[in-house]
Amino acid sequence: MKVFLQLLTAPFRALARALFRSSGGGYLCDTCKWDYGNACTRPERPNAKTCPDYKRR
Repeated sequence: MKVFLQLLTAPFRALARALFRSSGGGYLCDTCKWDYGNACTRPERPNAKTCPDYKRR
């Protein structure tokens, strides 16, 4: 059952990731909830265009 639900929700997760991608010339880090101190340890920081951990402030 769990695998079925994961397969069913996969397109929605892909859509959510697409919505969180930066549009235009800005970077995600500029508006990310995790952009302070050592909260984010991603190597893309501070110039990330895509990020699986992105959460808008």
